[in-house]
Amino acid sequence: MSRHVTGSSIQLVLAALMAGASVPAMAQSTQEQPGDQAATIADLQRQIDELKAMVSTLQSAQAQSTPAPAPADIVQAPVSPTIAETTSPNPPASPAAIGFPAPTEDIRLASAEASKPKAWYEKLRLRGYTQLRFSQIVTGDATAPAGISRLRSIHDSGVRDDSTFSFRRLRMILQGDINDHVSLYFQPDFVAAVSNQSVGERREGTVSLRDMYADVFPFDDKSFRIRLGQSKVPYGWENMQSSSNRLALDRTDGINTAAAGERDLGIVAYYTPPKVQAIWDRLAADGQKLFGNYGAFGVGAFNGQGLNRTEADDNVMLVGLATWPFELDGLGLEGQVFEIGGSVMRNRIRPEIRTGGLSPASFKDNRTLVHAILYPQPIGVQAEWNWGTGPEFIPATGRIEERPITGGYVQLMGKIDNSPIGPFYPFARWQYYRGGFKAAVNAPRLETEELELGFEFQLDRALEITTTYGWASRKEADERRFGQAEGQVVRVQAQWNY
Repeated sequence: MSRHVTGSSIQLVLAALMAGASVPAMAQSTQEQPGDQAATIADLQRQIDELKAMVSTLQSAQAQSTPAPAPADIVQAPVSPTIAETTSPNPPASPAAIGFPAPTEDIRLASAEASKPKAWYEKLRLRGYTQLRFSQIVTGDATAPAGISRLRSIHDSGVRDDSTFSFRRLRMILQGDINDHVSLYFQPDFVAAVSNQSVGERREGTVSLRDMYADVFPFDDKSFRIRLGQSKVPYGWENMQSSSNRLALDRTDGINTAAAGERDLGIVAYYTPPKVQAIWDRLAADGQKLFGNYGAFGVGAFNGQGLNRTEADDNVMLVGLATWPFELDGLGLEGQVFEIGGSVMRNRIRPEIRTGGLSPASFKDNRTLVHAILYPQPIGVQAEWNWGTGPEFIPATGRIEERPITGGYVQLMGKIDNSPIGPFYPFARWQYYRGGFKAAVNAPRLETEELELGFEFQLDRALEITTTYGWASRKEADERRFGQAEGQVVRVQAQWNY
């Protein structure tokens, strides 16, 4: 017998030997005649004595090779001395009774920790993305005399005569479920610009609040939510789509002028039927660029003055959105989805004026929009158009007045999943807008026409490269400059996600 036999081994051997000895004996004893019982009892007693001797030998060998364990560590399986006890039914033995060690304190603590509910801050996660751009006006009106429009973009300050590299966005997002019915979303931007810091000089790289809201889910299936705080205004499909997920580098003038910065402070309710959510989930798994889960139906009330601006009157901006995807498998277009919807906005706003402060009067800011998307499989189309009334500076009168607005875009796009450089998305977009820009000083009139060709490819899931070349005709967003600026612009953007 080995000198290195452990206590557990002793107990397991003992249990096995007892099982092998006692079970046949019990089976035999139930079949024998009374005259044979004396011999059977004697045989059982002999086996019991042999088992006791074996246990004693094993314990002696262990005592010589290892320190003596505490009495509680030696568990001897009970041995029945009489035939009556061997033949009587017994309940199943506990693990400790047959020699298995009891759970350690570490195991018990780990089990208790695993079953303990997580605190709300342990459920939050941090993610984000950064966009680095190179912009260059290739030909055209990069500069112009005073009073004449220069080629500029209301979305990208890097489009100017002396610009090369710039950070467009540096977003960090903290989000998660506080509990089963409340979730948190917090997103600042670390490369916002602030003007008029020193005789009109801009300051780059400042922090600006983008989103800060709580979603409240009254029902367990989370198909309905109430959003409280600063969040996106549900107007326009591309306005709702994240800049990290959009093909074109910027949103269009015609749609984005409805809610520059896309956000405001207020309350909004969203509802997404499970059938619609299932279609969107399938499209997302396929790598399609969606607008995010803002509900198939949404209605909200906001301050209406604009992103990070103090409310200026007692009116609220009312906004509604509806969108619905249709699967086209029944038409023979396997996997294809067509989505259609619209938005409405009713508001009054007081624009900033050149002499300082806000306009004394408020102006109508009402719009209606329709959108349609045929998701690329591999070719798709996306389009939006809106009409309405908004504030606009009139040079002839030197005043801001309510004037009509109209504009939108059409975009063709492709989706190539397998290429030598990874997933590849070519696109072409034409945009048009005529109307005021309420977010700029004195609400200047914009006159925009632009054709842009581009492609995005994903070298890695964490790295996207987008290149565009555009032919633009624009009126600068400044009521003191007149005429159209024209030119061609090349831009390249690297976006890394984390």
